[in-house]
Amino acid sequence: MLFLLGGFFGALIAYGFYWRAQREAARVEEEKHSLLEERQIVLDFMHSMVDAVGERLSRDELFQRIVHASILSTGALSACIFEKGADDMMRGVAVEGLFPPHRPIPDLQRMRMGSRAKFIEQVLKSEEFPVGEGVVGRVAATGRGELVVNAPSDPRIVKHDDPALVVRSVIAAPITVRGRLIGVLCVCNAADGLPFTETDYSLVAALAEQAGLAVHNADFINLQVEKQRLDIDLALASDVQSMLLPSTMPQVAGLDVDARYLAAQKVTGDLYDVFKLSDTKLGVAVADVSGKGVSASLLMAICRTLLHQLAPRHESPAAVLNELNRTLAGDIREGMYITMTYAVVDTAARQVTFARAGHELPLLSRWDAGARAHLGEFIGSEGMPIGLVDAQLFDEVITDKVVPFENGDVLVLYTDGLTEAPNAEDKEFGGARLADALRAARDGDARAINDSVLNAVQRFTGTDQLRDDFTLLTIKRV
Repeated sequence: MLFLLGGFFGALIAYGFYWRAQREAARVEEEKHSLLEERQIVLDFMHSMVDAVGERLSRDELFQRIVHASILSTGALSACIFEKGADDMMRGVAVEGLFPPHRPIPDLQRMRMGSRAKFIEQVLKSEEFPVGEGVVGRVAATGRGELVVNAPSDPRIVKHDDPALVVRSVIAAPITVRGRLIGVLCVCNAADGLPFTETDYSLVAALAEQAGLAVHNADFINLQVEKQRLDIDLALASDVQSMLLPSTMPQVAGLDVDARYLAAQKVTGDLYDVFKLSDTKLGVAVADVSGKGVSASLLMAICRTLLHQLAPRHESPAAVLNELNRTLAGDIREGMYITMTYAVVDTAARQVTFARAGHELPLLSRWDAGARAHLGEFIGSEGMPIGLVDAQLFDEVITDKVVPFENGDVLVLYTDGLTEAPNAEDKEFGGARLADALRAARDGDARAINDSVLNAVQRFTGTDQLRDDFTLLTIKRV
């Protein structure tokens, strides 16, 4: 009998172990199925994000796509993305469904309710709150997601009077890119009426992670597209600018001319021009626009066109610059101006007449009979930059300066990028070194002089990389 009872209890125990194993196997299979389902949802979400990035949506459109995909993936009734601004304020940027506003709705706003969904969307996108406030603010502050299973008992959840805005359960997950918080993805209330689970939280966290990658990729692609567009614009501006520079030097008997033009970027605010006014007169100009880039380049193009129109009308360089200043006044935006030296070299009169609109002082090397040596001196004249002051003051200040220009004399015009070129100790090349370089090379032709000056600058700076544009124009009387 005892043997039979022992066999019976042994069978019961074995049966119990069998069913326990069966239940455990069923549980494992259910978890496996749930994980596979979650994996498929995440994969589908990833594909949706890849498509969105490929469509080159704006950031707001991408956020809206993420919100929509989140609702489809999680079965939530509503979802919202709150973006973190540079001021550490959170703002709703994309919403779908009747997502409860972060703060109570004022009575005045409730009175204006038309379309409820549209109204809620407007409220969410107009309100802002600091990082740290509420569930969303805490997620933004800590960078860790939160699952609120029983929202009515959580003091951080706003209790709205509208039954459609009652919050039962919430999941909020950070959207980050390389450790930097972009925003928070928040889903509210499951469609089946049950509280969100840890599995739901894991899914939303995975979606938020993929959303961060999508935003990063979209930003990167948009940046590359903008860079490519800018590169094309700069290349076109550079081509236009190069077309404006003299392709060959005009020939005036008794003058040897050479110019060098080096740009730190694709486009520059520097300009030089050389044009024939008569068989014995040559107009030469060097100018510099404040700032760089396309706007400076376009302003230089306008300036060069106007200079060609105005120069033949006046004998006086100062008169040319006066009219140029008045004409350009409406085209120069606030904060921009042009410095320029414009000179007329007259071989018949054996002189140079120039006017200086706030530009670098011309450097003249000539024979000094008393010293029985070639001396280099910077020739000064009064003047203000074009576009910096009103026409009346500009006209009062600017003057012509006339200096002799005999055989063997050399005139050098340049922009400040040359004299301000720094060395490793951040000391500038300066006018004195420019004068020394000219004195050492003045017996050569204009090209050799410019070569010598540029070599001196490179030796001083120790590099051929430019911090600023510079232009060098040399005229020698031969």
